[in-house]
Amino acid sequence: MQTVVLARSNAGKLAEFDALLRDAGFAVVPQSAYAVEDAIEDGRSFVENALIKARHAAAHTGLPAIADDSGLCVDALGGRPGVHSARYAGPQAGDRENLELLLREISRTGEQYTAAQFRCAMAWVDAAADPDPVIVEAAWEGSIVREPAGDNGFGYDPVFFVPTHGCTSAQLPPAIKNRISHRGQALRGLLGALQKRLGAVRVEGG
Repeated sequence: MQTVVLARSNAGKLAEFDALLRDAGFAVVPQSAYAVEDAIEDGRSFVENALIKARHAAAHTGLPAIADDSGLCVDALGGRPGVHSARYAGPQAGDRENLELLLREISRTGEQYTAAQFRCAMAWVDAAADPDPVIVEAAWEGSIVREPAGDNGFGYDPVFFVPTHGCTSAQLPPAIKNRISHRGQALRGLLGALQKRLGAVRVEGG
């Protein structure tokens, strides 16, 4: 198995990545196992931040790295909070503060139906200076409800309504959410892209 570093240390996300990539021959290890601190996410897009994190993890470990960056984009707010989703109400803000600010700002727009998307960019680099990183983007369409509902998930999940299932993201069973979410879509897309790359390498190598 080839070891790949995950540029995050969340146990749930580690299990999610490992479950899909292990069958493809990759052993996923969090960057914390190598005492690597979080990168400074100062990119202007989800793709830029994903690449920053992946290159940072690869540079400090000498191993291939995978990273994702995601957030909520609300149409009525011009795409905000976007790349600032995790720190929307300030650098030290938690989920509750971010959620309350989001609902206040939406209320000021006077919109009754507020379309929104969870977006995710995922990046894979073979090395820190990889000139040809694998990048996949995905989106999960929904809308914002005014009353939070559900105990699963985190962040904006309690107000993100999923029309295909008639409930909020926080009301979905984790297995279903992981399958249909922006991150789940991006991870499967990344795996497909990696399999094509590995197949091409095998063909070229005879």
